Amino acid sequence: MLPRFEHGLIVGKFAPLHAGHEALIRTALAECERVSVWCYARPDFPGMPSPQRRGWLRQVFPAHLFPQLALLPDAPNPPLDSAASSVHFAYVRRVLEGWNLRPDAVFSGEDYGDGLAAALNAVHRRMERSGISGTALRADPHGRRHFMNPLVYAHFVQRVAILGAESSGKSTLARALAERFGTAFVREYGRDVYERENGQLSPDHFLEIAHGQRALEREAARCGNAERYLFCDTDAATTLMWSYLLTGAALPELHALADVCQGRYAHTFVCGADIPFEQDGWRSNKAVREVQQAHILQDLNTRGRRYTVVSGSVAQRTAQVVAALNAG
Repeated sequence: MLPRFEHGLIVGKFAPLHAGHEALIRTALAECERVSVWCYARPDFPGMPSPQRRGWLRQVFPAHLFPQLALLPDAPNPPLDSAASSVHFAYVRRVLEGWNLRPDAVFSGEDYGDGLAAALNAVHRRMERSGISGTALRADPHGRRHFMNPLVYAHFVQRVAILGAESSGKSTLARALAERFGTAFVREYGRDVYERENGQLSPDHFLEIAHGQRALEREAARCGNAERYLFCDTDAATTLMWSYLLTGAALPELHALADVCQGRYAHTFVCGADIPFEQDGWRSNKAVREVQQAHILQDLNTRGRRYTVVSGSVAQRTAQVVAALNAG
């Protein structure tokens, strides 16, 4: 079946990208030789600026699978969202002319599509409304997560760092919290590398650990099993500590990854060293555990990271985390 149109245009905020947007784009791709998608808003969304929203489009519609899809860049001085429709139509027409783009079809599920198409001398290919809006999703992204691709919903999943010295119960608590909240957790990747290298690590290995940990977090957030929170066993700042403790040095790149932990994790909890030390054949001893714990707390305080120390049994620690998360 030949495409009905040569060039289709879709204009929207995509804040966030949802199933209705995806259906609209897929319809345009099926009916057009090429499709241009332009997302703009003024004021922009601080938590999801236009590069972020275009990134979602690139992830859901990758170029190697959809070569006929073009994502248009930001244009200068867009009108306020509250401006009259006629102002937006004139702006879109002027910018597209400057880009030498002349779509012959406008795809939308909104009333403004008729006026925009008329301003561009194009056909309005009107779609049925999807039943969901960006406003509703922003108000309750977790309750309405099924309207979003997991790649998009991952943006709304809060990473929670679970820190502490060895044998302080981090892994156990991360699993317990994931079960309590019905979400996913991320294991400590450093243990994988440590055992693989039989404990003989270099500064390069610790940079590998930090990158691997971040990759596991990224995949866990996107897997579709994470909801609201993602509990992460350790972070790059702790990996930096281990690099110095075990090798006496650390690479600049690892320092940089440790520096961004404060913004990467919405909450940080430190497991107290109040449980019996368990030797599993890889760990040091109780005295070293106390040194590690002091390093972790000093680093958090030096960086100005907010954190909560939890103690007691697994059930007690879980209750303390739940209370802190519920309190915001």
